[in-house]
Amino acid sequence: MTIRILLIDDHTLFRSGVRALLQRQPDFEVVDDAADGIEGIKRAKQHRPDVVLLDLHMPGLSGIETLQLLKQDLPDTAVIMLTVSENVDELTRSLGEGACGYLLKNIEADTLSSAIRRALRGEAVVADDMTAKLVANLRAPMRGAPEHAPDTAGAPRDTPPLTPRERDIVRSLSRGASNKDIARELDLAESTVKIHVRNVLRKLGLTSRVQIAIYALERDTLESR
Repeated sequence: MTIRILLIDDHTLFRSGVRALLQRQPDFEVVDDAADGIEGIKRAKQHRPDVVLLDLHMPGLSGIETLQLLKQDLPDTAVIMLTVSENVDELTRSLGEGACGYLLKNIEADTLSSAIRRALRGEAVVADDMTAKLVANLRAPMRGAPEHAPDTAGAPRDTPPLTPRERDIVRSLSRGASNKDIARELDLAESTVKIHVRNVLRKLGLTSRVQIAIYALERDTLESR
């Protein structure tokens, strides 16, 4: 399957470089690129890409605002933030708004290609350094939830009645496991895992598996029974 990709970044040279790197992959097609959020949204509606690589800091419409509009218009498109920002609050906000990944611009080309493929399979793709910062931020004992934690994105504060199997799914998602990995680990059909993930999303009032992972870490679900 060809993976159709749209780039949205205000730096022309960076867009050209990323386009050239990605087009070396036989299963990638860079359908277009845009220098700002407004033009990016127009081109996303036109091309309906599988994956959008989106800069966080852009003049005019910000990356977060662009992300919000993209998820409204194209909810099935995987959006990966590709940024220089190592701010954990911006990471949390991006994931809370529906981004499936958060990568830093110093990423290796092979790692970026792998992340795009993983995102399309429904996996969370977050830079290792940022994952460590996120977990430390969520588990810091004397700090409240981040300003833009998933609770403020619609999740109820009271833990809903998840079944034991759904808790198993949540723990696996917290480790970044794919549906295939979870199916193998729990001896389930992959289609059954997808159903459980949908049920968990509905019960928690969330919109992505990345938000489930953040929710779980924030509430120490990993250590629950």
